[in-house]
Amino acid sequence: MNFTSTRNILRWVIILFSIAVTALILWNTYQFFLQLKESERKNMEEYRVAIQDVYNQPLDAEMGDLSYTVTNNATTIPLIKENYKGELEARNLPEEVLKDTVKLKELIKVYSEQNDPLEVTFNGKPFQTIYYGDSPILKKMKYFPLALLLILFLFAGLIWFYYRSTKASEQNKLWAGIAKESAHQIGTPLSSLVGWTTLLKDTDVDPSYVVEMEKDIDRLQTITERFSKIGSIPKLTALDVVEETRQAVTYITSRSSKLVKFSLDLPEQPITVKLNKQLYAWVIENLIKNGIDAMKGKGAINIYLRADVYKVYVTVTDTGKGIPKADWNKVFTPGFTTKKRGWGLGLSLAYRIINEYHKGRIRVANSKKDEGTTFEIQLNKVM
Repeated sequence: MNFTSTRNILRWVIILFSIAVTALILWNTYQFFLQLKESERKNMEEYRVAIQDVYNQPLDAEMGDLSYTVTNNATTIPLIKENYKGELEARNLPEEVLKDTVKLKELIKVYSEQNDPLEVTFNGKPFQTIYYGDSPILKKMKYFPLALLLILFLFAGLIWFYYRSTKASEQNKLWAGIAKESAHQIGTPLSSLVGWTTLLKDTDVDPSYVVEMEKDIDRLQTITERFSKIGSIPKLTALDVVEETRQAVTYITSRSSKLVKFSLDLPEQPITVKLNKQLYAWVIENLIKNGIDAMKGKGAINIYLRADVYKVYVTVTDTGKGIPKADWNKVFTPGFTTKKRGWGLGLSLAYRIINEYHKGRIRVANSKKDEGTTFEIQLNKVM
């Protein structure tokens, strides 16, 4: 059994143990509640008997010590007595309620639902009815299980949040490790290719072939640098975002199908933004490639850049199939993809590069079915 399996089993043991302990506490609390309610019922029954004894004693008889004690010590249980004439007498209630007949009658209905009324007889005939509610401590006991359940849910929420955070952290480390290892693996044959191009320059091979090979080698080196930066904080440099956008678009344009029409609308003056050159170009290329995929290789891509006093806005618009509004935020989640191929990592990496590394923002600005999608990147200008 590996470490991950052992940890998962331990996690479930802790969760089940917590549920069992909570269930046991709730059950004992409920039993205590029932016992306390039964105790109050018995106390009120003794109170009823004592009242009845007092009423049924001869006029010249003295009240017994026990009856006197019982009738005067029902100090915590709220009660209302209604005699055969309809006259009301209440105890253990707030002063404003004691003087309000309407409120007392409303309480009689409530108390009748909480506990069965008690009948007091005089000479064998109904004389008085006692309505009583739950004592303050019994009311508090009612809400104790709810408070305990709330604590349990909060505890479960913390466990779930910790589990999700741990899992996300593990996934991030995994992807970062894969990326760095990929960069390392690419580096070895890349060095060999650089050597071969140097040798080819001394042969009779057409120089244009070597130039094109060097372009592709430069491109591989750029990709290697991008992968090596994943999982670490990249260095940001003050660069002209207009020129960097132009270079990224030019590169992808030269390698795209003629069926894709590109439109590039950039300001003439430079705009300085703190960027990581390789990662920013990766984001632009990724958004364009996603647009081309959404258009199935045929359509129009428009790249537009504008700026205000504090921010730069770069939009990439395609004429593809569009994204349902419910998925606008999901597209940046690792693993989410609407394509049959792919791992769903491109946009999640773009989100991390812009939001986390560059302290900017990337979002779906607009999308309509069968009309296209617009992604917007927001970056902070260097002031």
